[in-house]
Amino acid sequence: MKVNGEDFQTIWLDSTESIIHIIDQTKLPHHFTTKPLHSLDEVINAIKIMEVRGAPLIGVTAAFGIAFAMKNNSSDDSLKDASSRLFQSRPTAVNLQWALNRMNKELMPITSEKRFEAAWSLCQTILDEDIKTNQSIGKHGLDLIENNFNKKTLQILTHCNAGWLATVDYGTALSPLYYAYNKGIDFHVWVDETRPRNQGAHLTAWELGQHKIPHTLISDNAGGHLMQKGEVDFVIVGADRISMHGDVCNKIGTYLKAVAAFENNIPFYVAAPKSNIDRDATKNFFDIPIESRHEEEVLMMQGLNSNNELTNIQIAPKGTRAFNPAFDITPHKYVTKIITEDGVYSPQELKSVYS
Repeated sequence: MKVNGEDFQTIWLDSTESIIHIIDQTKLPHHFTTKPLHSLDEVINAIKIMEVRGAPLIGVTAAFGIAFAMKNNSSDDSLKDASSRLFQSRPTAVNLQWALNRMNKELMPITSEKRFEAAWSLCQTILDEDIKTNQSIGKHGLDLIENNFNKKTLQILTHCNAGWLATVDYGTALSPLYYAYNKGIDFHVWVDETRPRNQGAHLTAWELGQHKIPHTLISDNAGGHLMQKGEVDFVIVGADRISMHGDVCNKIGTYLKAVAAFENNIPFYVAAPKSNIDRDATKNFFDIPIESRHEEEVLMMQGLNSNNELTNIQIAPKGTRAFNPAFDITPHKYVTKIITEDGVYSPQELKSVYS
């Protein structure tokens, strides 16, 4: 995708040095910065502090973490230890576990002498597959938009960031919008700020702006009001994990938007790769681990100061405690359709398609 007119991915390889480069998303939207990652420890840290984020991108980055581990020590114990440490970095996003399982399955039968080379090659494959997957999601989502909406200017609401910054390229929930924009469809996007980390304000608004897509930032609590006023035609979000019943785990606040959309007869779409579908989650999906992040994310806010420097300011009284769950779960009854790289399905169809 474009950054100031230049093509970028969120992650790319430097094969000459066997390192990777990432866009540091903690600096956006005020500073566009890239940085190299050289080791397993650096990958784990980048995932933990959300220099890389979004379920698909986390999975791709974690795969490279395994490759770095194999470069230093290609033993079975090293592979198991690296997988365990990476899994603990962000346990809710199922793509992370999916990527680790794939790396382990393909590397375990290989002799230790050949594991690094095989791991590096597999990482490149996973990276390329992510781009193709997101392109397919975009095309299926475009068909859904074209076949179900006939209006001069579509009004679309999205929550958090499920654009190209959450993947290697194109994105999940925003991929259909990029395809729609390229085809000349007239639409406008309401962008939830997405507290407490403000991924909507910092990331979605930034990347939509890079592509000159009309959008307006709103407070998280304004979405229901817009729906009541008839200012939203459909909602589209990504997902970090989807159960076989079509229940959706996504950024905190998604559930409230889904309920509001349901109450106002507004379609609520979820776009995600099929690797996000938790095939073990056939029941008790509400018992999955929900990541609880540091309370400072709620008590503090990041922005530019008068010297054009990134800084954190405290927005709550000293001594205030905060609870900071990163995700919530939207029951399948509130989900209209789920868009994957294979097609568009009702929640009830997932079990028959992906069992």
